Amino acid sequence: MKDDCIFCKIATGKIPSATVYEDSHFRVILDINPATKGHCLIIPKEHFDNVYDLDGETAGKLFSLATCIARAMRDALGCEGMNIVQNNGEIAGQTVLHFHLHLIPRYEGDGLQLTWKPNEVGEEELEEIRKAIRKEI
Repeated sequence: MKDDCIFCKIATGKIPSATVYEDSHFRVILDINPATKGHCLIIPKEHFDNVYDLDGETAGKLFSLATCIARAMRDALGCEGMNIVQNNGEIAGQTVLHFHLHLIPRYEGDGLQLTWKPNEVGEEELEEIRKAIRKEI
């Protein structure tokens, strides 16, 4: 836990939250500034700045929990879809430097736009990128 991290304080219960689920590894809360009705955050109790710091075991537990929470949200809220969003770094929109996963229920006509304009890329560039990434795995 980091003393100056607001999500560490929320995850460990030092700051109250609208908690929908908690276990020894995670706290799931309702976002206080939701994108849509029922927007939840899954917050690990252990501090990780971002996905680059997350270990495989925690990631596996996190996504297993995300599927459980997403189904519960669908059933309880009647949402028609779900965006699962995770931002890393300021340039990507991360505002709290504690890894967290957004589960955003989607409803017909909710007006939320989470899209991007697709870029075109040639086969040579795709192959160059593929090789560069594979080399680092």
